[in-house]
Amino acid sequence: MGLKIGGRVEKVNGRELSYGEFAEKYMAQNQPVVLTGLMDDWRACKDWVSPNGKPNLHFFSTHFGKSKVQVADCGTREFTDQKRIEMTVSEFVDHWLHLSSADNGDNSDSGVAGRSLLYLKDWHFVKEYPEYIAYRTPLDFSDDWLNFYLDKFRMHNDPDTYSERNEISCSDYRFVYMGAKGTWTPLHADVFRSYSWSANVCGKKQWNMKSTVYNIFADVSQSKFPGFEKAIWWECTQEENEVIFVPSGWYHQVHNLEDTISINHNWFNGYNLSWVWDLLLKDYGEASEYIEDLKGCDDFEELCQRNLAANTGMNFYDFFIFIVRFAFATVVLLHKLAHGKKEPSQKSSEMIQHLYFNLESIRSVAVKMKPIDADDRQGVLLDLRKNLEDHSYIELCAAVGKTYELIHDQSEVTHALSQCKDLTFSSLIRSHVQSSEDLVTFIDDALTKLGGAFSG
Repeated sequence: MGLKIGGRVEKVNGRELSYGEFAEKYMAQNQPVVLTGLMDDWRACKDWVSPNGKPNLHFFSTHFGKSKVQVADCGTREFTDQKRIEMTVSEFVDHWLHLSSADNGDNSDSGVAGRSLLYLKDWHFVKEYPEYIAYRTPLDFSDDWLNFYLDKFRMHNDPDTYSERNEISCSDYRFVYMGAKGTWTPLHADVFRSYSWSANVCGKKQWNMKSTVYNIFADVSQSKFPGFEKAIWWECTQEENEVIFVPSGWYHQVHNLEDTISINHNWFNGYNLSWVWDLLLKDYGEASEYIEDLKGCDDFEELCQRNLAANTGMNFYDFFIFIVRFAFATVVLLHKLAHGKKEPSQKSSEMIQHLYFNLESIRSVAVKMKPIDADDRQGVLLDLRKNLEDHSYIELCAAVGKTYELIHDQSEVTHALSQCKDLTFSSLIRSHVQSSEDLVTFIDDALTKLGGAFSG
């Protein structure tokens, strides 16, 4: 079916765009953009690309061939996605090369009859090869609470929904994608309704973007999606060395117009945290409906939360722990700025505003959580003083602080984090947080006590 294209994604030179401009114009407004000029020094753009501009498949087989990866069969639908197959990178490359040699110059998107077009997706390359620095996250996308957190903690610890065997594939949302011309991804909105960015190391992609369907080019049920034919779509052709920013909740379908390698991240922060909670609440409603016949059981709520974690990737308790830890980290950083030896500079003032914005975002979500707060958080009891004795938590605070120093071009925080257990700080905060109401009170108290240090 024909799509009504009513919007073209803007292209901007990323080197001429400040973080504040990007945040205000694209993150805050939830608008897509393509950024250029951000990949010039990436190792991936040299090692992974042949002199002819095609993917250097031999390099991948030689250096990463034993890695086990998930590969999508683009010709076989499975529910609302494509059938997934596990194979090694070497096996995937062999299939790709065999398909290319059998094509004999046939460039049709359908590929060779009887042979599937396979698309390597969701390869957790950074976690698997931490010493190989293929790229550095562009500054505009660096305020990444999701991956900050997963570098130090698991999102969900229930042994029934977490497998040690699958540690790498559960550990972050930084991915490498590789696919021949004609491979594609069906219409979807990203995990947790996160933002995403996708950088083309080589090749070209066609993006169609909107919100609510598996294939937008196939027949679409008018009863299920009334008015779909009237939807106005955005379209974008992403070239090599361009990075696209996909806003929260935007559905998108992507086709590789050439043999392509891309690096993709999912992330969220204070600008789209409320989208994550809204999705959890919606998915919770669906999870509880599925087992409505068990509603009289004593463990009904626990079953709902376990189903929510299995289907969405986290549940209410996971999300609550996540936002409390980030609220704590934000207050730690504000405290260090408030008690630094220097008068706040313009740059540090921007950082303070950023941290205040984070707390306000967390607080607003905590307020939304109040009506569904359980009487007992199933043992969820977060003690800030114990967090400050946890090496992983100190590293989380340091990672956030270092990133904000880079974003705001100044350094006044991370060098002092090792002393964050001082008496002034201990008197600043309440020790325990167990409910969303506790979290709101904690944030209000912290802002009141820190307010004097930042007056004006």
